[in-house]
Amino acid sequence: MTLEAEITPGMPAGAVVDLAVAVERAGFDRLGLSDVLLWPDCYVLAGLVARATERIAVGSMVTNPYTRHPAIHAAALATLQDVSGGRAFFGLGVGAGLEALGMDYPRPVRTLRETVAIVRGLLAGGAVEHRGEVFTLDRSSLAGGASRPAPVPVAIGTRSPQVMRLAGEIADVALVGARHLSPAVVETYRGWLADGAARAGRDPAAVEVAPRVTLCVSDDGALARSSVKRYAAHYLDLLGEHGPAVEAGHRAEVRAALDRSAGWYFDHDRVDDPALEDLIDDGLVRAFAIAGTPAECLAQLDGTLRLGFSSVSCNLAAVRRPGATMAEGLAETVAGAGSLIAGLRTSS
Repeated sequence: MTLEAEITPGMPAGAVVDLAVAVERAGFDRLGLSDVLLWPDCYVLAGLVARATERIAVGSMVTNPYTRHPAIHAAALATLQDVSGGRAFFGLGVGAGLEALGMDYPRPVRTLRETVAIVRGLLAGGAVEHRGEVFTLDRSSLAGGASRPAPVPVAIGTRSPQVMRLAGEIADVALVGARHLSPAVVETYRGWLADGAARAGRDPAAVEVAPRVTLCVSDDGALARSSVKRYAAHYLDLLGEHGPAVEAGHRAEVRAALDRSAGWYFDHDRVDDPALEDLIDDGLVRAFAIAGTPAECLAQLDGTLRLGFSSVSCNLAAVRRPGATMAEGLAETVAGAGSLIAGLRTSS
């Protein structure tokens, strides 16, 4: 079983490093650092985390192929692989929030495909020349002579059928971005993955498949669930008919409450409309997140694994206590996750 944690680093670098050390001690196998526009840089943080940890794999979760040329990704990953002693991974997706830069997301499948090809070629140590439909690279190789003791795994995360098929073709890890999981949804994603694997002549079993789930843990289960209600409301609205069945009038009320809210749904300093507390009940929280006490989360996470997964990617959400910082709220989730992971590994 592989357990991955993701931290969205909206806090000082020192706090991120402290949390990463706690994540490793809690028993997670991989740690991803979100690449969010104008937030602390994921590669810089990954290097700091690599120096402070010993065992856990470290990488982006996820970065995008638009704001950095693949050669820049490759140089950063080579550095991270050197600093970490071979623990780097490359988490990649189409990305989000780039509209603020006046950027669109053109040709996502082709852009991701060429990015992975260039990055892998450069990390293999040879010279790479690329004349693609998206990227150009004159014959070049990575400089500096840093030792790269192991290949860097590529993880692709998505909700798109086309990108999931690409993951089946070229990824080491495929991250299921559905948010609302059911047997039918999981079967659909596995079908897309298998289609891509077949195109490349691969065995789909060669790709590690992990659902992305949001995890918020506290001894106060009600507070943990309340802490992710804005997140659940966001995805209820975003997924529409592809999410859980909700009466149209109720859905409209949720949309109105979101319009009255302010800030990104993972920002600790956001403003949530009070109506969301009643509009998003525990059932809707469970539809989009694993939240509650360690025992409650253990049962929910076990249910997710029983959908046919042997890996889970947990986007850690901060417990929102009045006056507490994001780092303090995340530390509470990580502490609760430690006992949850111990119980999960004991039962498996």
